[in-house]
Amino acid sequence: MSLENPEHVAVAIVGSGMAGLACARALTDAGLQTAIMDKGRGVGGRLATRRVESFQFDHGAQYVTAKTPGFAQVLSEMKTANTAADWPIHGTGVRTVGTPGMASLAKYLATGLDLRQGLQVTAAVPTSAGWRIECKDSAPVIAACMVITAPAPQIGPLLAHGDSNGMHNTRLLEPLAAVAYDPCLTLMAAVEGNHAGFNTREDASDALAWIAQDSSKPGRSALNVATWVAQAGPVFSQDHLEKEPAEIAALMVPMLCERIGASPTQVVYSAAHRWRYARVRTPLGQPFLASSDQRLYLGGDWCLGARVEAAWQSGVAIAQDILLHTQAHHKPSDDA
Repeated sequence: MSLENPEHVAVAIVGSGMAGLACARALTDAGLQTAIMDKGRGVGGRLATRRVESFQFDHGAQYVTAKTPGFAQVLSEMKTANTAADWPIHGTGVRTVGTPGMASLAKYLATGLDLRQGLQVTAAVPTSAGWRIECKDSAPVIAACMVITAPAPQIGPLLAHGDSNGMHNTRLLEPLAAVAYDPCLTLMAAVEGNHAGFNTREDASDALAWIAQDSSKPGRSALNVATWVAQAGPVFSQDHLEKEPAEIAALMVPMLCERIGASPTQVVYSAAHRWRYARVRTPLGQPFLASSDQRLYLGGDWCLGARVEAAWQSGVAIAQDILLHTQAHHKPSDDA
């Protein structure tokens, strides 16, 4: 397809994190055509697993829990498919993790979906037919309905091009100003020897608010060294957010070693990752935002809270609303 010939889809979804995948899964299963576009190389957003050398690290979401029957059913299906398993963690109980990595949860939902990874959306412009979605180095996409599941601060710039012609209702974006995030700096480290007497430690008052022995999770490969993930609290993360990853790792490695009783000389691999929009501090308070004509939906974990389940709930709620209005639009009249 040339760059001059746009592709037409029923629903275009920007973002292949949990919200986008849940929305696309529900719409596709109901028979509605969808296409997911994401600038990243892999699906899942913060359901992320990094593999490097002989190591792997869940450097985003550490586990998931279910408070609603719908999400509990999804996790149950994943366990049956050997994509998820229970992880007993120190002093807290059992949590659910992806196997062999957290990204497996996203890959399970993504099976059979139309995914366009490595596709950067640069602008979305409203038209009489819906939305013209401009993509870097690729043909535009024309969608009757568009769903954006990016972090709240990234949504406005995507829609800025639509304000000039008056077709885009800027009031839809106003509630996004109240949504607030905390960043998170994450350290991944492989450490020789058997150290701490815990597989997880959570302490909101510590600069390293979360420490987990990633290699203790089920389905991970047996290694001669332990792999650890340490996630900094919001104050430390904000203070050092703009440092380079190598600088961040150099700061966090001694802190991790002190807490697990290891020497920095026993660290055989380390790297840091910066999550600028890691944890929703102030959510929107409702499952999604929608334009009055139901052609634009905004959603994600920022709607309901800092949990993977919250992102799933938002995506499913958007899909249900789209299907409701699609069915109403195609319902025969009483005079037919």
